[in-house]
Parts: sequence; C-alpha cells; structure tokens
Amino acid sequence: MTQLSSKSLLASALILLSGAVFILNLGGYLGSVQDVILIPLAGAQDWVSQRYYAVQDVLAAPRDVSTLQARIEELEAQNTELQDEVIGLQEQAAEAEILGALLNFARTSPESRYLAANVIGLDPSPFVRSISIGAGSDRGLAYGMPVVTEQGLVGRIIEVNASFSRVQLITDPQSAVNVRLQDSRKDGLVIAQPNGELRVDLISQDAQVRPGELVLTSGLGGVFPADVLVGQILSVRTRDFELFQQAVIQSAVEFSKLEIVLVITNFRSVEQAPAQ
Repeated sequence: MTQLSSKSLLASALILLSGAVFILNLGGYLGSVQDVILIPLAGAQDWVSQRYYAVQDVLAAPRDVSTLQARIEELEAQNTELQDEVIGLQEQAAEAEILGALLNFARTSPESRYLAANVIGLDPSPFVRSISIGAGSDRGLAYGMPVVTEQGLVGRIIEVNASFSRVQLITDPQSAVNVRLQDSRKDGLVIAQPNGELRVDLISQDAQVRPGELVLTSGLGGVFPADVLVGQILSVRTRDFELFQQAVIQSAVEFSKLEIVLVITNFRSVEQAPAQ
C-alpha cells in the first residue's frame, strides 16, 4: 500500500512538473534555459557530423582518385588527338600556301607547262648538291628538264627513274648556268663554289655592274630557258689586269626550305642524257 502511494505521488509530481514547465514555456521563461541546454548539444552534434564526413571522405578517397586518374588520362588522350589535328591542319595550310604561290608563278608564264613534285630527299654528300623529287618517267619527266619555284631557278633533272628523279641544284660545283644581268644586259656564267657560294664569271669589263642588280637565265647553250630569276648581285670584283669581272650573287631560292618544286615539262635541253 505504501509503495502504491509512493508511485502515485511520483506520478502526480511529474505531471505537476510537466505542467509547470509547459506553463513557464508558454510564458517565455524557459528561453535562457533552452539556450544553456541546446547550444552545447548543437556543438556536440556539429563535432560528430564533421568527424563522420571526414571518415566518409577517407573511405571514398581511393575511388575518387582512381576516377580522377582515369579522367586525366582521357583528357590527355583527347589533347594529343587535338594536337595531331592542329599539326595536320597547319601542314595542309602551309602546303596550300606553297601551291598557291606556285600556281600564281605558273600563270605568269603561260607558254610553259609545269608539273608540281614534292621534295622527298636531300643528297647527303657534301660534294654533290642535289635533291630527290617524288615524280619520274611515269609522269612524263625526262633528263635535263629545268626545275623552278616561284622564287626562281632551282636546277635541272640529271637522273630519272619510274617514280622519282634527282635534281642537280645550281649550288652544285658541277653546275653552270648561262645568265644575263638585267640592267646592263651583259652575259655571264654562274658557277657554284665548293662552299656553296654562287659567282657570276665572264662578265665583260665594260659592264656597269652594281649590287642589287637581278641575274636572269639567258637561254644560251640551250640548257635552261631564258628569263628565269637566278639571284641578285651582292658584290662585284673588278681588276684592271683581268679580262672579265666577277660578281657574287645571292640565290633567289631558299634551298634549305624546299618542299614542293615545279618541273618545266615542255622544255627540252639540248644536252643528251649520259649513257647508263
């Protein structure tokens, strides 16, 4: 009986306490008490939440790193492909520019017929200066045909195969080109030196030769057609006791940058191909 009375009293006390708390809360008297209790609880909750997400990030990190690495490799592969495409487009643009310049040059001499050919090789010998082009007898090329670019005279074909030909450059010591000085109208002979320097020899002493004067093929000898630009005079050497003047010229062609050349196919040299 006593135990039942104690329980009844405890229940009544709890009910009264709850009612009192409810009434005090409605009256706004428990705000400070709530702050005292809830602020520490909120801090504890935040601390637990941070530790939870930190543990979650650590557990997920290996998977994220693997995903990122795969994405990086994918982007690197795409970047390589784009770089290859850019290089290809740049090469196409450069080739188109060269072909455009060659076409414009060909239009200035409509009496000549031209065949464009790629430069596919350079003679490694220091004593023979020649290039190989990717066209031969199967495209109608023959010994002695002149080779030019839009800049000027390159040389002539000295060897023909079915699919490629070898071109002797005018910078080869075995080459000789009959020329005419544009202003003075005097003839001369361009002969390459072993060091690659081009000299015009056999210029008459009475010729008024000046630096900057253009040098063109004369057509004499029947090896090259006339009026093809060879170069420009850099310096002149004159001696009273010599029969002729000499001049050093700068070739109009940048031989180190040859990529595509033109072969004049309707010109036939008077020289015959050497016996094989």
